Amino acid sequence: MAALLTLEEAQERVLRRTRLLPPESVPIGEAGGRVAAEDVRARVDLPSFASSAMDGFAVRASDLPATLRIAGESAAGRPYEGRLETGDAVSISTGAVVPEGADAVVPIERVVCSDNKIEISYPTEPGAYVRPRGGDLAAGDVAVPAGSRLTPARLAAAAACGIAELACRRRPRVAVLATGSELVLPGAALRPGQIYETNTLMLRSALVGTGAEIVSGPPVADDEAALRDALERGLAADVLVTSGGVSVGEHDLVRAVERDLGVEELFWRVSIKPGKPVSFGVRGETLVFGLPGNPVSALVGAELFVKPALRALQGLAEVLPRYETGRLAKALRQTEERDEFVRAQSRVDGDAVVLDPVDGQESHMIVRSAAADALVHIPRGNGELAAGSTVEWLRLDVV
Repeated sequence: MAALLTLEEAQERVLRRTRLLPPESVPIGEAGGRVAAEDVRARVDLPSFASSAMDGFAVRASDLPATLRIAGESAAGRPYEGRLETGDAVSISTGAVVPEGADAVVPIERVVCSDNKIEISYPTEPGAYVRPRGGDLAAGDVAVPAGSRLTPARLAAAAACGIAELACRRRPRVAVLATGSELVLPGAALRPGQIYETNTLMLRSALVGTGAEIVSGPPVADDEAALRDALERGLAADVLVTSGGVSVGEHDLVRAVERDLGVEELFWRVSIKPGKPVSFGVRGETLVFGLPGNPVSALVGAELFVKPALRALQGLAEVLPRYETGRLAKALRQTEERDEFVRAQSRVDGDAVVLDPVDGQESHMIVRSAAADALVHIPRGNGELAAGSTVEWLRLDVV
């Protein structure tokens, strides 16, 4: 049997066969969470006029200190008409246009008002409390770079630039299929030897945050004809994710049926724990992931392999899992041949994150793992990581 791939080798093979999805035009109001396929460039200067940073009075800095006549008002959306003359001031609100001729704003709390005049007893510098035209961004400059997730702030930036539609990568279409004759849907009566199917719900929830469109159906029994039909439908998606049926048992039929359907298997089994019997292949442009049936193994496989592929399909600049650093709450032994991902609860202690492994690390213990919000990476080796050791970890439920 061939040597197991390392985690890094397996991830590299996945990304090597991942192709960018085509762009499509999306109204900005519907683009939240999508990925920009092109640089978003400003259509106007931001701000598009010199504006006030404070409520106060627009003045000529060279006039001060002085007593000035109030010549009018510049309000947001209603600019002062005309030019500010020497000896005059214009009442101005935050965000309003600084009149022609004015080069500074004096905050209202620093002004003494009487009748139609103001007294300013100190000098000010040109540019004080004035937001210059183009001070945020000049027309033509990049507001949101290609490969960026369109977060609320980035959408606001694009809208401020006058953009009504955005070129976004098409959302990946993902088919999720659970296999196993023992599986029944939650709510049904269990017969001897049956269990409730959880992986479809878990994987849908884990993957939808990446921006993918998820389709799924009921679990499929370990029957070659039924599997062939379900897998053929799933292969019409951009990504097919199965759970179960990828090990070496008599009823583990998924990989064999996929081969018959033209799937080129690029790896099977990776030196990780849990989740060693994970498989990956392609048919045409469709990516095919075979995750183990044990729920925790399937979740780890989704985090390490499926999510990076979905990010890469959309052209994100960073696609691999983003590790953070923390401190172990208790000692853990390494596994000599496999990287291990230990479920843990995170807590903040001073300036450090402390990671406390949950009880019950077996790959079928999904209920005990539900308390975890972190996967702690224990690199392969033959030693022990002492309590207090610095480790890398992944946040669960992060897209």
